[in-house]
Amino acid sequence: MNDLIFYIFAGAGVGLAVGLTGVGGGSLMTPLLILSGVPEKLAIGTDLLYAAATKTGALYGHHKQSNVRWRTVALLASGSIPASLITAYGLKSWIPPDFDYSPILTHSLGVMLIITAFVVFFKNRIQTESESADPVHTWVQRHSSPVTVIAGILLGILVTLSSVGAGAFCAALLLTLYPRWPALRVVGTDIAHAVPLTLFAGMGHLWNGNVDFQLLGGLLIGSLPAVHFGTKLAARVPNGILQPLLATILLIIGTRFAFFAVH
Repeated sequence: MNDLIFYIFAGAGVGLAVGLTGVGGGSLMTPLLILSGVPEKLAIGTDLLYAAATKTGALYGHHKQSNVRWRTVALLASGSIPASLITAYGLKSWIPPDFDYSPILTHSLGVMLIITAFVVFFKNRIQTESESADPVHTWVQRHSSPVTVIAGILLGILVTLSSVGAGAFCAALLLTLYPRWPALRVVGTDIAHAVPLTLFAGMGHLWNGNVDFQLLGGLLIGSLPAVHFGTKLAARVPNGILQPLLATILLIIGTRFAFFAVH
């Protein structure tokens, strides 16, 4: 019972932060669970299904408002879903049963947290540079379809290993590839791709025995109302202060996970 209460409060805290800042739950929830003693495999696997559930409602809203570019979602998913399934299969079939691959997951999580922190710090600069006419950005945008598929492959691997990247990292890729898109289209397309990716990645971890359903239930009970409350509260809190503060926290935690032992 004590564990369930902690999970509910953890879900509420992360849900409130997500509603206030828009930064994806995976970059907050997974490190929180690991630092509180949840094994890396269970934290990552459970968080992926948690993300799929929490983002589904947002997807419905963005679809109704025509904020989703489904062709781009299909391109991303054509790379990310197979990559995620192959990664999950590799964790189960290519690694000896007595080999502890938790450090691989932990260091992958650290790297993705560091990348996410820099994306949050330099989001405006990324968008500004993407709109420039230098040869590199011009070439990337001219070949946006194959580059999108390749980006999806990278996302599929990293999200499956760390549970982080389906949100802020994918949004940064979309800003780079499609700089003329309005912000709501970037967000809607990002969420529309994150739902199937986190679902398939989470199912892969379920196949590997890395999902705790009591943990998942507690997180959802706490986070769903908190996200709604945080979204309303965000209008009264300066986002220019919150996002850099959150990015600093992610950078510190990511550095610890990437370069130092957690336990």
